[in-house]
Amino acid sequence: MTIKERPTSDFLAIIVVENTKEAMTVGEIKNALHERGFGILMAIAALPICLPVPVPPGYTTFFSIPLFIFSVQMTLGMQAPWLPLWIEKLSISRSNLEKIVTKANPWLKKIENRMQPRMTYISVHTWERIIGIFSFVFALSIALPLPLTNFAPGWGILVMSLGLLNRDGVTILIGMIIGTIGIGLTMIILVMLWMGMTMPSFY
Repeated sequence: MTIKERPTSDFLAIIVVENTKEAMTVGEIKNALHERGFGILMAIAALPICLPVPVPPGYTTFFSIPLFIFSVQMTLGMQAPWLPLWIEKLSISRSNLEKIVTKANPWLKKIENRMQPRMTYISVHTWERIIGIFSFVFALSIALPLPLTNFAPGWGILVMSLGLLNRDGVTILIGMIIGTIGIGLTMIILVMLWMGMTMPSFY
């Protein structure tokens, strides 16, 4: 089995095992995953948002930046992913990278076991453009520093990305639905906040 044919969960585990340095830069991770295109990079950027762990303020907003960048590039039909140099120079410790992959792999395997090539009459390039549009909208919700507004859109992007990597159009559509539900929840929260600020106080 070649690297490109490996499931994403196995491929991420290999990256961690083969990394002998104390830390990897974002650029090094991007270069290691580049041959699998936008799908794997979008999945990597979405993973930290999808994990049910306590996070510091601004965490999801930070990870929404590469999602914005990649989604715009996908929508424009760019062939190769690009990141600004300041992002490529950012580093992540091997221990943190290993924790993310260890926590995420059981979930990834469950999703991958249910995937197969479907709706392959739609080209990968066309799917990338469609996913790029949806991911840009989902990233807007992820960037908001509000509770409950980033988990579902993050999972939407992750599921779409895995569907793209496995050429499974049905999984891509499921990811779109998950993310859209998240957008709906975000809109409800924003409306409630707006009504709370505009309602007159009688006390």
